[in-house]
Amino acid sequence: MACMKLGSKPEAFHLDGQTLLCSTGLPSDVIIEVGEMSFHLHKFPLLSRSGVIENLIGESSGEDERNCILQLHDIPGGAKTFLLVAKFCYGVKIELTALNVVSLRCAAEHLQMNENFGEGNLVSQTENFLNEVFGDWTDSLTALEACEEVLPHAEELHIVSRCINSLAVKASADPSLVGWPESGGEAAQSPVGTVLWNGILTSSNPHPVSDDWWYEDVSCLKLPMYKRLILAVESRAMRPERISGSLMYYTKKYLPLMGRQSSFQNGNRAALGSTVSALSDADQRNLLEEIVELLPDQKGVTSAKFLLRLLRTSMLLHASPSCRENLEKRIGAQLDQAVLEDLIIPNLGYSVETLYDIDCVQRILDHFMLVDRDVTDSTNCIVDEAQLMVGSHSLTRMTMVANLVDGYLAEVAPDVNLKLQKFQSLAAVIPDYARPLDDGIYRAIDIYLKAHPWLTDSERELICRLVNCQKLSLEASTHAAQNERLPLRLIVQVLFFEQLRLRTSIAGWFFVSDNLETSQDPSGNLALPRRSTTQDEIVAVDDMRERVSELEKECLSMKKEIEKLVTTKRSWNIFCRRLGFRLKPNSSGPKASNNAKGSPSSTTPLLNTSQNQHSGKLV
Repeated sequence: MACMKLGSKPEAFHLDGQTLLCSTGLPSDVIIEVGEMSFHLHKFPLLSRSGVIENLIGESSGEDERNCILQLHDIPGGAKTFLLVAKFCYGVKIELTALNVVSLRCAAEHLQMNENFGEGNLVSQTENFLNEVFGDWTDSLTALEACEEVLPHAEELHIVSRCINSLAVKASADPSLVGWPESGGEAAQSPVGTVLWNGILTSSNPHPVSDDWWYEDVSCLKLPMYKRLILAVESRAMRPERISGSLMYYTKKYLPLMGRQSSFQNGNRAALGSTVSALSDADQRNLLEEIVELLPDQKGVTSAKFLLRLLRTSMLLHASPSCRENLEKRIGAQLDQAVLEDLIIPNLGYSVETLYDIDCVQRILDHFMLVDRDVTDSTNCIVDEAQLMVGSHSLTRMTMVANLVDGYLAEVAPDVNLKLQKFQSLAAVIPDYARPLDDGIYRAIDIYLKAHPWLTDSERELICRLVNCQKLSLEASTHAAQNERLPLRLIVQVLFFEQLRLRTSIAGWFFVSDNLETSQDPSGNLALPRRSTTQDEIVAVDDMRERVSELEKECLSMKKEIEKLVTTKRSWNIFCRRLGFRLKPNSSGPKASNNAKGSPSSTTPLLNTSQNQHSGKLV
C-alpha cells in the first residue's frame, strides 16, 4: 500500500479522556469541539493554514479571548480526521495512506486549507497523493471503500468517480499481456522475478491467465458502488461473459439462498457466505432486483442454471413481478441450456394448488417458442428422418427442449393436484416434429394415468392423443401393448403400427436376400441352382429367417394380451369394425413360425399389410 509522510516534529499531543491536549509548553488559547472530543490548541498554527478557522477566530475576537471555543461538528471524517489536520498544522509527523487520504482531502477542502494559506498546504498534498493512489489497483479499491464515510464530500470532489474509473481501466485491461494478476498486500513486497503493473503483482513467467482475478476484490464494495463499477467496465467494452461472472460471484456472496444451492469449485470461494454478515430480506430483495437489471442482455452469457436459481430466489424473497418476468424471458431465450433439476421450481404462491410452479414453466416455455417462432411456423412442413438426424441449429434446440419438457412432465405427473388441462397444455406446446421418439411423453402420460386413476375414459383418450404411436420405440410399444391404464383404442393403434413396422422390416430383409441371390446369376435365370452362393450368405439368410420367426412370436404374444382386455370375441369384433379394420383369425402361430424357416413363402400374409396400409386395415 502506498504512503506519504508529512511533517518532521515528534508527537506533541496526548489524550486525557475526551480531551486532547497539546504539550508544547504554551497554554492553550482556543478549544475546538468536534463531536464529543475537545481539542485544546493554539490559534496561530491553525489560522495560518485554514481559511475557515481564521474566519471563526475572527468572529469570536470581540468576546473573551481566554474562552475562545469553536465548533466543527460537520467536518468530514469527524474527530479522527481533525486530529490529523491538527498535527499537519503543527508540523507533527503524519502518514497519508489510501485509507485516510479521502477523508483528509475532504476535510482540507471543507477547512479551505489551500495554497492561499501557505505553500504545500493540505489540499495540494492530499491531491498529489490521490493521483498516486489512482495508479494502484489495491489502493484505488481501498480509497473507494473509504469514500463511503464521507460520500457527499467525496462525490463533490469527484473522488468516487476517479476511483471507479481507475478500477474500470485496470479491470478491463488484458491481463494476459502482463501475466497472472495477484492483488492485495503481497504487492508491497515484490519477490525476485516479478513486476509491478498498476499496483498488481505479476510474474515474469506468466501463469495461465484467469478472467476472474478481480471478482473477489470488487465484491467487498457495497451495492451502489459495485453497480457504478459494473456500468463503468461495461462502457469500456468489457466482454459480457466477464461482467456476468462478476455479477454471479457478487450475488452468491450476498444472497445466502443462492449460496446454499451451489458453490464455486475453489475451496476459498465455497465458504463466501460464512464470512459475510447476513442482509435483511428487504436488502436481499433490492440486491437481487439490481443484479437482474445489470445482467448482460446477450443470450447464453449468463448460464441458465444461475438464472433459474435466481428466479427461485426471487420467489422466496417476493421480488417485483417485473423482476421475475425479466428472469423468465431470459431463461426462455436459452431454455435448451437448462437441466431438469433446476427447472423443478416449488410452488411458493399463497394459494398452492400444485406442488410445483407449473404456470412459471409454462410461461418460460411460451417465451422459448416465441423466440423460435420461425421454427414453430414450420410445424406444418414435413421433416424427414435425415433432416431430423442432421437438423438445423433451431431444430436441435427444439429437440433438446422437447426432451426437457418430457422429463419435467414425468417429474410433476405424480402430483395428484395437477389438473389434466395444465398437463396437456404444457405437453402440447412442443410441436410433433421436435420429438424424434415419443417414448418420453408416453412415459410421462403413463405416470400421470397411474397417479390419477379416477380419470374418465374420454379424459384418458384426450391425454393419449399427445402420443404418436408411429414414433414409439419397440420397447415402448411392447410396454404400451400390455398397459392396462391406456385406452383400448391406443393399444390397438400401437399393435397395428408395430405389426406394420415388423412386416415392412421383413419385406426389406427378403428383398435384400432376393437381390443377393439374383446377383449370383448375371443372366437373371432364377431357375439355375444356387451353386455360387457362399456359405456366409447362406448363414446370413438363415439368421434373418430366425429373426423373422422371433418377431412373429412377439407379435402373436401382443395379440394375445389384447384378447385379454375384452370379455367376448363379439365385443372385440364390434370394436374393430368401429375402428375401420378387421383382424384375421390367429393363424401365425408356432406352425407359421416353423414354416418361416423352411421357405420365404411363409411371409406372404405379412406382406399383405404393407400393401393395405393405405386402406387402414390390419390383416
